[in-house]
Amino acid sequence: MRAYSALSKLIRGFGLAASLAAVVAPGASHAQADYPSKPIKIVVPYAPGGGVDIVTRLVTQKMGETLKQSIIVDNRPGGATNIGMDIVARAPGDGYTLLTSSNTLASNAALFTHLNFDPAKDLIPVGAIGYAPLVVVVPATSDFKTLQDLIAYGKANPDKLTYASAGNGSSGHLASELLKDEAKFNALHVPYKGGAPAITDLLGGRISFMSINPLEVIAHIKAGKMVPLAVMDSKPAAMLPGVPTVASLGLPGAAATVWWGLNVPKGTPPEVIAKLNDALNKALADPAVQARLSELGAVSTPGSADDFGKFVQAETVKWARVIKTANIQAD
Repeated sequence: MRAYSALSKLIRGFGLAASLAAVVAPGASHAQADYPSKPIKIVVPYAPGGGVDIVTRLVTQKMGETLKQSIIVDNRPGGATNIGMDIVARAPGDGYTLLTSSNTLASNAALFTHLNFDPAKDLIPVGAIGYAPLVVVVPATSDFKTLQDLIAYGKANPDKLTYASAGNGSSGHLASELLKDEAKFNALHVPYKGGAPAITDLLGGRISFMSINPLEVIAHIKAGKMVPLAVMDSKPAAMLPGVPTVASLGLPGAAATVWWGLNVPKGTPPEVIAKLNDALNKALADPAVQARLSELGAVSTPGSADDFGKFVQAETVKWARVIKTANIQAD
């Protein structure tokens, strides 16, 4: 009798749990259907006014119009973007906290031995925004007139060629190491605390070359103070007509870009991700957005969340190999 009573209580307990589940589940679905019902925050792990910040504000303004909610940009620079990524990785997976991701999403796991989050597992893809190819530049006073000249000198003089970057593990650093590995030449890395002082020394002829976002040096190129040797892509850059690509020079594996996308914390419902992806792709299809991205030297890359996820996976493998080969560590 006691066993029967206990069993009855257990059954009643399961019945109550099932009833509660029936009540909660529709509520959760309803909340997702109503998404977004309040402002959305997007964390930009860079300082205000920079390229990533500009791209984020441009795209999310249009996304907000589609979603009929305001999107608030929260700049959280520092820690090679790890501070901002960690904030989003720890946020609730409800679709109200997003991340503007960049190259560091694919490289930091290999660069840093102690991260508080797993970029591949804790930050789920929403979609790609676009990319800008890097460009190999030299000062106007340089003896190198082509990329082949630079490579040949590096092979013949392994201890004399130098290249600058905005810091250890930066996109310019990794891109130059990739170029060295693909073309089989040597050059000494000279890291700086930011791109501006590196550019200053390049202009002064104290550095041999740089791999850099063309937007950062286009004014110097137009002024005749700097010469672009190659675009690090398979496609020519609209803002650098006539400049050969690394692919056209027989180095397709040396392609390197700066890129941006949107991510959310793990646990974010697929329906919410789909809404965000749809809003992002509509923003990228807007003619005004396309025109502004083109002015910034960027190429928009609309697509699905799965497309972006596969791209990041490929980038992660690519840069992990470069980092291991060059024995690069950021911490």
